[in-house]
Amino acid sequence: MADDPRYAIGDLADLGGVSRRTVRYYVQEGLLPEPYGVGRGNHYGPEHLEHLVKVKSLQEAGRTLDEIRRALNHKSRPHAEQPPELERSVWRRITLGPGVELNVAAHVRLPSPGKLTELAAWCRNHFPANPREEDDDA
Repeated sequence: MADDPRYAIGDLADLGGVSRRTVRYYVQEGLLPEPYGVGRGNHYGPEHLEHLVKVKSLQEAGRTLDEIRRALNHKSRPHAEQPPELERSVWRRITLGPGVELNVAAHVRLPSPGKLTELAAWCRNHFPANPREEDDDA
């Protein structure tokens, strides 16, 4: 570590493409390790920059800070203690009629509002609100 570069908070922030305030916040939130030293003598090393770049890239990929924290903690704990990781996804829920919904993943493009209206009308026609009424007609 003697030959490793030392970074002041401003240098680390500049290299990581964030503000000093963000660096402090990430340390406070456990996303970055505490700096070395205390007071005005504190400094950061290459591992801090590596962590900062990793956090920033995960954030730019759409991960929340909680997800990033779990991912970073997941890698730092022994294998035996790691809980199974649950995959999360975002879905849109569209009600097409009484008791009928359409669930669409966030990455899937929705059809036009006119096509959704046609689909809703088809669903209301083929999925009656009270199925017993249809049984009585038979």
